[in-house]
Amino acid sequence: AMKAEADQIGADIKAKAEAEGQTRQAHREALRAVEAARETLAADERKRAQATARLSALVEAEQRLAANCDEARGKHAHAEGELARLADTSELAQRLDAARATAAQDRAAMTEVRAALQAHLHQSETRTKRRNAIATERQSWTTRRERASAQIGEVQSRLAEAVAEHEKLADAPNEFFQARRVLMNQIETAEAARRTAADNRAAAEQRLTDADRAARQAIEGMTSAREEKARSEARLEAARAHFAEVAHAIATELQCTPEELAPMAEIDRDAVLPTAAEIETKLESLKQDRERLGSVNLRADEELIEIDTSRTNLVTERDDLTEAIRRLRQAIQNLNKEGRERLVAAFDVVNGHFKELFTILFGGGTAELQLIESDDPLEAGLEVLARPPGKKPQVMTLLSGGEQALVAMSLIFAVFLTNPSPICVLDEVDAPLDDANVERFCDLIDEMRKKTDTRFVTITHNPITMAHMDRLFGVTMAEQGVSQLVSVALAEAERFREAG
Repeated sequence: AMKAEADQIGADIKAKAEAEGQTRQAHREALRAVEAARETLAADERKRAQATARLSALVEAEQRLAANCDEARGKHAHAEGELARLADTSELAQRLDAARATAAQDRAAMTEVRAALQAHLHQSETRTKRRNAIATERQSWTTRRERASAQIGEVQSRLAEAVAEHEKLADAPNEFFQARRVLMNQIETAEAARRTAADNRAAAEQRLTDADRAARQAIEGMTSAREEKARSEARLEAARAHFAEVAHAIATELQCTPEELAPMAEIDRDAVLPTAAEIETKLESLKQDRERLGSVNLRADEELIEIDTSRTNLVTERDDLTEAIRRLRQAIQNLNKEGRERLVAAFDVVNGHFKELFTILFGGGTAELQLIESDDPLEAGLEVLARPPGKKPQVMTLLSGGEQALVAMSLIFAVFLTNPSPICVLDEVDAPLDDANVERFCDLIDEMRKKTDTRFVTITHNPITMAHMDRLFGVTMAEQGVSQLVSVALAEAERFREAG
């Protein structure tokens, strides 16, 4: 018991030392968290000061622009009043022209000022939104600072408790050392008493083992006698049950008692009985003779009727399957015929569009599509035969990279013209083309717009392609991380330029 108490005291000391280490670690982590919160708060204060300064500058600029606009309006009104009071002379006319020029310049300046004002108003609105967001973020950081302050107070209180506990336990090691010395003396005394008791216990256990061995031998002998008695009784009971079964079988099959069986079998009690193997052989022979006679099938007529019915159903099903196969083959032939006709018609239409578009893209030359490797259109392959201007007819694989791109574009648009859709999206189709081929590509798009009602949406970085479009859509980033969509109608832009 004293040893267990000493072990418990040692475990408590170790646990308190570990708790003190954990408390110190938590205190260090809390100090790091407070420092990080202070740095974050200082950064937020700097951002807020910068935003406030920018907002003040924008407000002052707005006020200056408003004052300039008011001054320009006053000057304009004064000039118009003076113009109304002037006499109709050549000098006044010259002064009037000069005033008109000045007024035009003022109007231009006022227009520029208005544009700048609109831009500043837009920037002011953006800055206001940004300031509101900064205020919201500042409130969030203030809340987090308050939480951190509360956590710091809690950690400080816990630290004070840990320090008090540490001071309380400062003299505990000496006390534990004295107690451990007393406990060690008690443990040595108890260990000597334990060794004496262990020797006495070993002698008693030896005597108990000898007694148990003798008892087990007696019990084993009694158990063997009981088992032998039980086996004898079981054999006797089995013999009686077998005798009863044999007597019952004799009474059931031969209608006699076991005593009457010997005279019936013409066997003398004193005579030598045949062996069991001979009896089994004779019995098996008699059973085979009986089985060879067979049995009468009373359901033969019913089975014959069922077989005839099944045969009739199978013949009917065979005829139905034969007719279904014939109709299916006929349907396949009709589908193949219609497929060939539609394929040939579509092939002719696509081939005509392909020839026309190839001529437009290459500025001349010829091209055609050919079915090869089979007379059946459904099983034939497709070959593209192209002849650019100034070259011999050759297959598509022998053309250059740019020519292959143009041929592929002609084929794709030829299929598209066969069944055009309301919208067609072209994603950087002009990327592998040079400037001359880009011009041809744009001419092809213009030609297709005349033939169909399709709206073409082209994604491109090529300025030549952009110049042929009706409207441009671009994405710009006025501020870092803020994207805006800008659209320009080229026709309206040209009208504005001509009017200016």
